[in-house]
Amino acid sequence: MTTIIDQFGNPLRRSTLSEPQTARIGALHSEWDTHPVRGLTPKRLARILEEAEQGDLVAQADLAEDMEERDGHILAELGKRKRAILTLDWDIQPPRDASRKEEEDAAWAREVLQDMPDFDDLLIDLLDAISKAYSCGEIAWIRQGREWLPDRIDHRPARWFTVDRETRSELRLRTRGLEGEPLQPFGWIVHTHKAKSGYLARSGLMRTLVWPFLFKALSVRDLAEFLEIYGLPLRLGTYPTGASDQEKATLMRAVVNIGHAAAGIIPEGMMIDFKEAAKGNKDPFEAMIDWCERTESKAILGGTLTSQADGKTSTNALGNVHNEVRRDLLVSDARQLAGTLTRDLVYPLMALNRGIDSLRRCPRFVFDTSEPEDLKLYADAVPKLAKVMRIPARWAHERLRIPEPEEGEALLGSQEETATSAMRSGCPHCTGVAALKMDGEPPHPSDQIADRMAEEAAPAMTEWLGQIEAMLETAESLEEFREMLLAAYGDLPEEQMAQVMAAGIGVAQAAGRFDIEYAGDA
Repeated sequence: MTTIIDQFGNPLRRSTLSEPQTARIGALHSEWDTHPVRGLTPKRLARILEEAEQGDLVAQADLAEDMEERDGHILAELGKRKRAILTLDWDIQPPRDASRKEEEDAAWAREVLQDMPDFDDLLIDLLDAISKAYSCGEIAWIRQGREWLPDRIDHRPARWFTVDRETRSELRLRTRGLEGEPLQPFGWIVHTHKAKSGYLARSGLMRTLVWPFLFKALSVRDLAEFLEIYGLPLRLGTYPTGASDQEKATLMRAVVNIGHAAAGIIPEGMMIDFKEAAKGNKDPFEAMIDWCERTESKAILGGTLTSQADGKTSTNALGNVHNEVRRDLLVSDARQLAGTLTRDLVYPLMALNRGIDSLRRCPRFVFDTSEPEDLKLYADAVPKLAKVMRIPARWAHERLRIPEPEEGEALLGSQEETATSAMRSGCPHCTGVAALKMDGEPPHPSDQIADRMAEEAAPAMTEWLGQIEAMLETAESLEEFREMLLAAYGDLPEEQMAQVMAAGIGVAQAAGRFDIEYAGDA
C-alpha cells in the first residue's frame, strides 16, 4: 500500500479520515461562552490578556466574540475587511516548470474546489483569524468512488483551542490538560493570521482593539447616565405647612409619575413646578466615543475616511488614498489565506487522490490581486513602443488581464484586419467572402494585387534586409556604409523579386484590359 505523507512530512494513518477528531469529544460541544465583557474593567481586562499569553485562550476568545456583538463599528469594519476577499478571483495554479501531469492535477483540484458548496463561507470563517489570530475549520471527508473529497468543513469556536507550552504557537485541542491534544493532519484547516508579530495569543487584532472598545463602552455608559440626569427638566413639588404624611406621599407619586404618564392629580393647595433642565455638556463623551471609533478604523482598515464622512474633512481624493491603504491590507490577507488553503486543503486533496508526496510540487491556491491596467493608456503606448523595442505578447496579455486565445477560438478584430488576413491566405473563396465584409463593398483589384505582391516578395525582402543589416553592423561610418551598399548592389539576389514583379505586372495588365473591354457591359 502506498504511504501517504501529510503536509508536515509524516506518514498519514488512513483511520484519521473515517471521522472528524471532535466527533467523540462531548465536553467541548457542551461548553457555553462566558461573556467576559459583563462588568469588564481595565484591571480585569489586563488579567484576561495575561492569561491568554500563558496559554489560556478561552476568556480572550470569548471577549473577541463579545466585542463584535456589542460594538457595531468593530463589526462593520471587520466585515468590510473579511468580505473584501470575496471580490477577488481565485485559481489553482501548477508549480513552476510544470509537467503535463502537474497541469492536469491543478485542473482537477480547481474543479473540486469550484464544486464545493459554501466555499465563500469557508473564506469568511477562516478570516475570523484577523481579530482572534487563528481560526480553525474541521474537515469531514467522504469517499466518492475512488476519491476522497471534503463532505463539509465546520468552523470550530476559538475557545476550543490552546497552545503548546514550548513554542506557544502550535494550536491544539483543549482536551488533554495544559498541553492539549495535537490536531490530526488532513483533519483541519488552521489559519493563523499575523496582524502583528509575536506569540500566537498576541498576534490578533483584538489585542489592539480591546482598549478603545473598553473606553468606548465606558463613555457610552457615562453618556447614558448624563442624558438621564440632565436631559429631563427637574420636577419640584411643594406642599403647604402642616401637610400629612399621606398628602406628602400622594404628591411624591404625582411628581414621579407625571414624567412618564404626562398626567397626575394632587391635593388642592399643593403645586408642581417644572424647572429648566440642569446645564451640562455632552461634548466630552462624544469626543471620546469618536476617538475610539477612529482608532478602531485605523487598526482594522488602515484609515478612517473610508468609514466615516463628517462633511468637512472627508473628501473623495483623501478617501481614495485611504482606499489604497485598504488594498495593501487586502493583498496581505489574500496571500496569507492562500498559503493556508494550499497547505491544509489543496495538498491533502492531492496526496489522497493524485499521489503527490511533496508540498513543494503541489498546485498552489492563489488569489488574483493584480489590478487591470488602463486599456486606453496601453492601447496608445504599446504600438509606439513596439517600434523601438521588442515586447513579448505574453507580457501584454498579463498586464491587461486579457487571456491568450485557444487554438481555433473566434477572435475579435476590425473588419479591415479580418478581410486583409483572409485575402493574404491565398484562398479565393475566403478572399471573396472577406471582401464582401468590408463595409459591404468589394476591395479594389489594385489593392488586392498590391497585398498579394507584398506577401510574395516578403522572403526576398527579408534576405535583402539581412545582408544590409550585416553591412550596417560592420561599417564604422555612414560613408563606409554607403560604399558597401553601392558595391553590393549588383550581388543582391533578385531572381525571386523579379518573378514577383513580373507576375504582379502581368495581373495588373490583365485586370486593366478586363476593365476596358467589359466596362461598357457592366
